[in-house]
Formats: sequence, C-alpha cells, structure tokens
Amino acid sequence: MSEVPEKPVEKHALIPSDQVTGTVVRRPNGDKIGTIYRLMIDKRSGQIAYAVMSFGGFLGLGEDYYPVPWAALKYNVELDAYEADIPEDRLKSAPHKAIADDFDWGNRDWNRSIYDHYSIYPYWTM
Repeated sequence: MSEVPEKPVEKHALIPSDQVTGTVVRRPNGDKIGTIYRLMIDKRSGQIAYAVMSFGGFLGLGEDYYPVPWAALKYNVELDAYEADIPEDRLKSAPHKAIADDFDWGNRDWNRSIYDHYSIYPYWTM
C-alpha cells in the first residue's frame, strides 16, 4: 500500500501570486474544473478582480480562458485546490476567449459581463 502524503501545514493566510497560477480549480466533490492561468489585479485598489482559468480541451489543445470572479473561488485545504461550485452548463456558457485571442482583459464592459453571468456584485462597486 502506498502512503498518502501529508497536507502541508499553513503558516499564514497569504500566498504569492506565482503559487496561485497553475493551481487546480475543483468542484466541492473534488472533480477538476480547470487550472488558474493568471490573476487579474486592479492596480489602483489592489483587489483581485478575477482569476483567468483554463478550461476544456484535451492535453492543452482546445482550451479556452474563462475569467471567474475571485469572489466565486475559495481555497479548500482538504482538496489543496481552489473550489468553485459552478454548474457545468453555467461555466460553459460563461464569457470566455480562445487562448489565441488578443484581448483587452481590463475592458470594463467585458468585466461587467463576467460578474453579471455569475450573479456577483463587481468588486469595483463594493
């Protein structure tokens, strides 16, 4: 029998952004949804606007970028992943872009459509 590795003990609640990128996003039942590609941070307020998650495809081919409001994600120590309770159909119908697209990820109308889709108040209104 193989031994189950122990979970790392958290020393504090802060994490560097380079350790967030590449982190798996899972449903509450543990199923993998995607992987965090990057964080979009409001440079004036310092708030994380959303995580850009790669999703779909096979072995990196055909994946698209799906922005998910940061408020829709929570870190789950047991899963060692970010957790998002987003139904499959809602995720697939979310605003997204192909990986090859050249796009202005800071466009306010685009950002509003992301928050509207997930029924979350935009971070800039709080």
